[in-house]
Amino acid sequence: MQEVARIHAMKNYTDFGIDVPANVVGQYRTTCPQCSHTRRKSTVRCLSVNLDEGVWNCKHCGWSGTLHDEFVPPVTQRKTAAPVAPALPEPEELPGWAVEMFKSRGISEKTLIDNGIFGSVQFMPDVEAEVPVIAFPYRHGNNVVNIKFRGEGKSFRGIRGARRVLYGYNNIKPTTIIVEGEMDKLALWEVGHYACVSVPDGAPPPDTKNYSSKFSFLDDEKVDGVEEWIIAVDSDAPGKRLEEELSRRLGKERCKRVVWPEDCKDANDVLIKHGKDALIKCIEAAIPFPVKGTFDSGDIQDDIKTLYREGLTRGAASGWRTLDAFVRFRPGLLSIVTGIPNSGKSNWLDDLMVNLAENEGWRFAIFSPENQPISDHASRMIEKRVRKPFNDSFDIRMNDYELEKGNRWVSHFFTWILPDDDSEWTLDTILETARVLVKRKGINGLVIDPWNELEHMRPSHMSETEYISQSLKKIRHFARQNDVHVFVVAHPAKLYKNNETGEYPVPDLYSISGSAHWRNKADIGIVVWRDLSNPESRNIEVHVQKMRFRQDGRLGVGKLVYHSLTGKYKALGDNEPFVSPYEQEQLV
Repeated sequence: MQEVARIHAMKNYTDFGIDVPANVVGQYRTTCPQCSHTRRKSTVRCLSVNLDEGVWNCKHCGWSGTLHDEFVPPVTQRKTAAPVAPALPEPEELPGWAVEMFKSRGISEKTLIDNGIFGSVQFMPDVEAEVPVIAFPYRHGNNVVNIKFRGEGKSFRGIRGARRVLYGYNNIKPTTIIVEGEMDKLALWEVGHYACVSVPDGAPPPDTKNYSSKFSFLDDEKVDGVEEWIIAVDSDAPGKRLEEELSRRLGKERCKRVVWPEDCKDANDVLIKHGKDALIKCIEAAIPFPVKGTFDSGDIQDDIKTLYREGLTRGAASGWRTLDAFVRFRPGLLSIVTGIPNSGKSNWLDDLMVNLAENEGWRFAIFSPENQPISDHASRMIEKRVRKPFNDSFDIRMNDYELEKGNRWVSHFFTWILPDDDSEWTLDTILETARVLVKRKGINGLVIDPWNELEHMRPSHMSETEYISQSLKKIRHFARQNDVHVFVVAHPAKLYKNNETGEYPVPDLYSISGSAHWRNKADIGIVVWRDLSNPESRNIEVHVQKMRFRQDGRLGVGKLVYHSLTGKYKALGDNEPFVSPYEQEQLV
């Protein structure tokens, strides 16, 4: 962890290891004492020093500071500072390689002028030198809020700390095309499709975790106002994942997708290989996402091909080896969780959410009115993350650093839903709020714990069985439409002890109060059970009693052990101690 120091006004550059010659004024470049000695090209002058203001910043490692008397926490400062408003560099002619590249890709000079593209000389970290580059200005209204620089050979750099917006934001119209890169936007401009934008960072590798946190650029009123989106991203695996995330964020009901010819992966490819008319036809032939109504296999031909090539998609592992053999959790499904009172079902579900957030980058919305105040619930999630208790009566209590880091982590991955007026605790309100969080935060999971705390508006003419059937159908529709895994905790009807053993039986999904539809409508059915006749026992059993899809698991029992100090669970037989993820950071 980089040390945060208090810097006093009387110090000079030498105190920080910065080599600045005497009598130099203005802007000066030198090597960075933090990173230059660790790199192959140790003589590259990557540290920019503003001698007039007494501040510096490294283009390579991001180290920054000041001679003035103030705190300079580089990492924290970058996270909390307002977006940087970049100064537009003096436009220069495009480098020769860039002129040839645009020409070979079918992009005319007029298109470049229309989009304000120009040449510049910039420091590029991957080559560790100042080189001629292409500058793509990102405009938001009358302001340039970011600039992406592209060097020869597909090297890229943006402005550190700049606002993240769609490239071509000012071109948004009621019907807008969204692509994966600047070159594809220019290709569509070339054929007269001016209402086109590009995501700012391209598509991620297919196995990227915590990808759902990268879409803040969609949280915008102008983006919300688009009536129809045409998603025209790349046809490779990263592009497929980007298409899925965009469609669920923007709403599949207002999206179409473009299918490229077999020999092309993006819009610019089509322009180069088949010409303008072919590209126009591809956009005109965009296919609506099959959200509602009927459709045939032709509508989902890409999905069928993906299944053929890659097999059935498996869900995320639970994080416990004794349970992973029986169940995995896939977005778009409905899990029903039950168990007798005090069996630990809610605490187990909390720990499952922490595991999925840590291992898969899942983000959750939680409606859990029994866990009030929310600060108490959040503190228990922090304990699970840090692997140490809040309580100061224990020697292993988390320290202030772990508390701060754990709190930030929990606030990033978990959002609580709790309307002020409990009359608004309706299923429709919870699902509507969760839909907003799909767009704004990219949630992958929704927890409703427990079902009986909802304000149920059952019509007088409808039986409880019919009402539960309709409600679960609505939840499952939300899950599939938004690729969100929904967990609903439901209490069983009263169970009676075995007179001989004193144990409560393991309930089944048919035992849940109200209706057999709890089992019928569930994709995954889970019962959490522990022996309440032995209060000293920390062992629990997680019974998987319903599995709709074979790729998600099978029926069986996973055995876990509860750790009371942290609220965490371990697989039975796992004797590895819990370790705070932040302990190593504090030693550096």
